[in-house]
Amino acid sequence: MPAPLTIDHLRRYAIARSLFKPTTLPRAIAKLGFVQVDPIRAPARAQDLTLRHRVNDYRAGDLEARYARLAIEEDFFINYGILPRATQRLMHPRTARVEWSRARWTQAQAVLEFVQSRGAAHPREVDAAFQHGTTKNWFGGNTKASTQLLDGMHYRGLLRVARRDSGIRVYAPQLAHEQDEPDDPDAALDALVDVAVAKYAPLPAATLGRLVMALGSAAPQWREQRRAALARTKARLPQATVDGCRWFWPADENPASRRFASDAVLDDQLRLLAPFDPVVWDRQRFEQFWDWAYRFEAYTPAPKRVRGYYALPMLWRGQVIGWANAAVRNGRLQLQAGYVAGRAPRDAAFKSSLQEERERLEQFLAL
Repeated sequence: MPAPLTIDHLRRYAIARSLFKPTTLPRAIAKLGFVQVDPIRAPARAQDLTLRHRVNDYRAGDLEARYARLAIEEDFFINYGILPRATQRLMHPRTARVEWSRARWTQAQAVLEFVQSRGAAHPREVDAAFQHGTTKNWFGGNTKASTQLLDGMHYRGLLRVARRDSGIRVYAPQLAHEQDEPDDPDAALDALVDVAVAKYAPLPAATLGRLVMALGSAAPQWREQRRAALARTKARLPQATVDGCRWFWPADENPASRRFASDAVLDDQLRLLAPFDPVVWDRQRFEQFWDWAYRFEAYTPAPKRVRGYYALPMLWRGQVIGWANAAVRNGRLQLQAGYVAGRAPRDAAFKSSLQEERERLEQFLAL
């Protein structure tokens, strides 16, 4: 009779399946299924910090530099990010929850024709051509109305992101809004759920529910079908109750297998993870695995921060033992580390592991 599944099995499984052997950039994106994008650079953007652990010889900015040559798209999924083109197509034609007025659609059609005439257009070119003025953004500040219109057109599938110039999205026509509806919307929604499960497994039941509900932004046309999709997901995925919590994972995997039970997944390589890395993304699971709370504090007023502006969780030997804030000053990398135990591990291997991670970060940042 096999031994019962434990939280240790689940923790090892989560680490090993997500931090797979580094591979090529296209394969890493395919294995991850989705890479969250964030504009903050501290010391690099979240997408680059996530990919550096999973792509051979990855350097900050490689995704942006190679984006136009890859079969990927920027779009809103669980949140905003990069995903394979085949996955992005599952979400379209998308019916936005906010219905545009006839005047807004007239504006959008004029901008679409402008972008089509150029093949691709930077937001400043659109703004110069149409002079839409400014408008209030979601945060209460002012933003160019052209930028907001382009965002809305992208979300509705009229435009795609062709590339980025210094982090700014450059748009090209897409016309995903004109593609056929899927023959089986339930199957398409289930496929999107499977992408999220594969990215973040193993999932506590509460997190699984939140992920399925979050697909209401990815595919608002199917918002009413989400609860049925969640019920189907819970019925078809393997699952187990561990320490009073129901856990779910992909159908072709087994957290209790020898592959995940081996101490090989608890290696001496220290990894500083992005705040949105799949290993740490689910804050509930994080606390269940490591018995302390990690919070993203970039938008927290400085006097109230506990761990720093952009604290990178520190994974070592299968445990997240602390965090580090990284910054580049005068061309040199500075690391300020903190530890859950109040001090660094006394193990002789730790100091060299931290130094090796520093050197990898310097190479990644081309310092």
